Amino acid sequence: MKFARLAFLAALTVPLIMTAATAQTNVNMATATPGGGFPLFGDNAAAVINETDKSLAVKTHNTKGSAENIGLLEQGKMDIALVAGEPAYEAFAGIGRAPTSLKVISAIYSNPGMFAVKGDSPAKGIRDLVGKPIAWGTQASGLTLLGRYVTDGLGLDREKDFQPHYLEKAGDGPVMVADGRVAALWGGGIGWPGFTAIMKAGGRFIGLTPDEVAKVSAKHNFLKPITVPAGAYEGQKEPVNSVGSWSYILARTDLPDDVAYRLAKALHQGHPALVARLAQGRETTPQNTKMAAPKPTDIHPGVQKYLREIGL
Repeated sequence: MKFARLAFLAALTVPLIMTAATAQTNVNMATATPGGGFPLFGDNAAAVINETDKSLAVKTHNTKGSAENIGLLEQGKMDIALVAGEPAYEAFAGIGRAPTSLKVISAIYSNPGMFAVKGDSPAKGIRDLVGKPIAWGTQASGLTLLGRYVTDGLGLDREKDFQPHYLEKAGDGPVMVADGRVAALWGGGIGWPGFTAIMKAGGRFIGLTPDEVAKVSAKHNFLKPITVPAGAYEGQKEPVNSVGSWSYILARTDLPDDVAYRLAKALHQGHPALVARLAQGRETTPQNTKMAAPKPTDIHPGVQKYLREIGL
């Protein structure tokens, strides 16, 4: 298997080619491990792009996820890739590595972070959870990393101010809340399975106050204010204010401008079809791309051209 994988990656060293017979531009997209959110989104986005612009042929490839995807793009072995917000932020900011020069094609969807507790929990806000056992997720999860940034933005130390529990499997979190081993489960996004399980059991959410949102966003400006609307989860009667990061489609630095332009245009024109396939596609818009990019210059020049054309 190891040699087969090396051969696969070697074959992708020059991934984007023009097929003369069909005049199609082949674009290789890295997603993540089968069964996760990235392959689901990537496969549907690729299908919509291909249906909308017949000159493009986007093909998806399963990988280990965001960290590997960044490397594949930087090595020129993939054309575009899905990358979660926190790894993307650290790559752009040069945290633990040299700053990347990869470019944003599109913001795809947000991951607002919040806590879920049992319905009879006395906790009403984050400060009520200080000193309590909290399930923060798996060690490798981007949501777990988001929790570290949020608590830091509030002047809290996740390791010292809480009793942290890190999970072997994400699915363990709701069970731990239900049996009282932890006071809350940290997670994020709409449609997240852990939150779905807790809310179906009569749970509720704890988000951030407006002051807390402002404080976290001021310290970590890659985290954007996000409101989870009432009814997003079964039994959720009130909107939840929070902050979160955006996952992206990133591109290798030398992806031709015209290809990036066509990808952005196809995603925009195919937006209704994407939403029909996948509810999360509602957030995959040019407006959110402009808002969620770490810096305007991180947006691919070809995408910037399209944004100007549509008045953004």
